[in-house]
Amino acid sequence: MENALRPLTVLGGSVLLTLLLGWACDLLLRRVDRRHPETPLWGLLRRCGLPLQVVLLTAILRGSFRQTEWQLIEDHEKGIGHVLSLVLIGAGAWLVTRIVSAVVESTYARYATSTRDPARVRRVRTQVTLIMRIVTAIVAVVAFAAMLLTFPGMEKLGASMLASAGIIGIVAGVAAQSTLGNLFAGFQIAFGDMVRIGDTVVVDGEWGVVEEVTLTFLAVRTWDERRITMPVSYFTGKPFENWSRGGAQITGTVFFHLDHSAPVGLMREKLQEILDDCAAWDGRDWSLAVTDTTPTTIQVRAVVTAKDADKLWTARCVVREQMIAWLWEKHPYALPRVATSPAARDAASTSQAPPPEEPHEPDESPEGDANRPRRGRG
Repeated sequence: MENALRPLTVLGGSVLLTLLLGWACDLLLRRVDRRHPETPLWGLLRRCGLPLQVVLLTAILRGSFRQTEWQLIEDHEKGIGHVLSLVLIGAGAWLVTRIVSAVVESTYARYATSTRDPARVRRVRTQVTLIMRIVTAIVAVVAFAAMLLTFPGMEKLGASMLASAGIIGIVAGVAAQSTLGNLFAGFQIAFGDMVRIGDTVVVDGEWGVVEEVTLTFLAVRTWDERRITMPVSYFTGKPFENWSRGGAQITGTVFFHLDHSAPVGLMREKLQEILDDCAAWDGRDWSLAVTDTTPTTIQVRAVVTAKDADKLWTARCVVREQMIAWLWEKHPYALPRVATSPAARDAASTSQAPPPEEPHEPDESPEGDANRPRRGRG
């Protein structure tokens, strides 16, 4: 009976102690979070509850599983201890990653609430994202290396790997040249403030918003919900348009091709009226001018401003739609049409008239003389 209760006592006690410690830590974090609402750190640390419990349970079992005095466990004591060590290392890496993520997100949240410049917020967000990916990669590599060291004989393998590190490094450098280039390009983008998450960019003729930045690729979300994935080296080796650089505010144009009789002065008044009722216009500037002329039409350019690219698109569409509707209703003569004139019609009719008949010699017959009109006195 004692042999059956001892394993249950050890395992049940380990689970109960783990749950108790996890509950105590969560209760403590909730109380601290209520006392310090100015920072979200303590609330974010509550997400570490599951990895913390796994670490505690694994550590407790790692130190107490031999106390079960169970024959099955004694027969596989070494293997069970090794498995628990591997789980403990993996859970520890998981816990460290969650803690670092909570600290970084808390720092970013406090910075975002205290900074009114959206460009700086996007820059810090990009840097924070890449830093978290770097930390996660480093922790994963260290945890994997620690797991490998738990296996017997890995010391000799490590020595042989170090002996051949020169050749392996050369081969890996040549093979991973593109990957390393993207990696360093990712660092350059993150800390060189070239492009940030949330920036409006134009790449290869596609307009979109930067949605994700990693160490190797960058994802751009277009206006029609497509995702364009490009290597980060593209943004360090080729020119691209960043409409959010130096501020999100932007200026756009709307072109009209109209008749020469278009009322440009009235169009200026109508443009101001349209913009006053347009919520997408930021009120900074507007203008309307004739920028070009052809034998049949004139080109009228309207300039509007907005606080970002999305608002600018809306403002341009509103101006184009309402101005055309107003011209069609109030000044239909201003819309372009095929020009015709009486002179043009006369020229066209002349070019299509039949040729005149050729004159012929008079008839020399008597009948012809009789029919010819007489002149003179005789």
